[in-house]
Amino acid sequence: MRADARKNYDQILGIARDLLATGGADASLRDVARTAGVGLGTMYRHFPTREALLEALLRASFDGLGERASELERDDPSDAALVSWLREVIALAHRYSGAIRSMVAAIEDEGSALHASCVAMKAAGARLLLRAQTEGKARPDLDGADLFALVGALAWVSDQPALAGRSDHIFAIVTGAILTLP
Repeated sequence: MRADARKNYDQILGIARDLLATGGADASLRDVARTAGVGLGTMYRHFPTREALLEALLRASFDGLGERASELERDDPSDAALVSWLREVIALAHRYSGAIRSMVAAIEDEGSALHASCVAMKAAGARLLLRAQTEGKARPDLDGADLFALVGALAWVSDQPALAGRSDHIFAIVTGAILTLP
């Protein structure tokens, strides 16, 4: 990539990260381009769709969550690892308000730019869940799809102004339902 194109790409991503974090995943791509100081054509050359922009923003975060799952799996008890990872995934989903809708859709759509990243992130959570289940620390009737659905629900709660103050309490209830008591 030419230096000026790389500069535009990085500028668009930086502005998009800020705008999507404050305005949600439905922030205007026109606003992203204008704020980044590039034309709409430049914006669409780098990111032909909103999903492509979200994928570029989220890919590194999803990869990081996969690495984080491996660290937690290696260093923490299975139940604590699962809860820590869930908290981090929900925080990421909440950071990009409304992005959970795109994440959930991407799991089912193999043609989606977000598909591979979402599938890898979901698999990391499923590994942590399976480990906890194998050790008898998590309900045996859950799978990775259930866990991902719970992430979506908990991220949605965090996104609702009337419920955001209760999100930690709801998180504790849900994780208490996932984990088995000794």
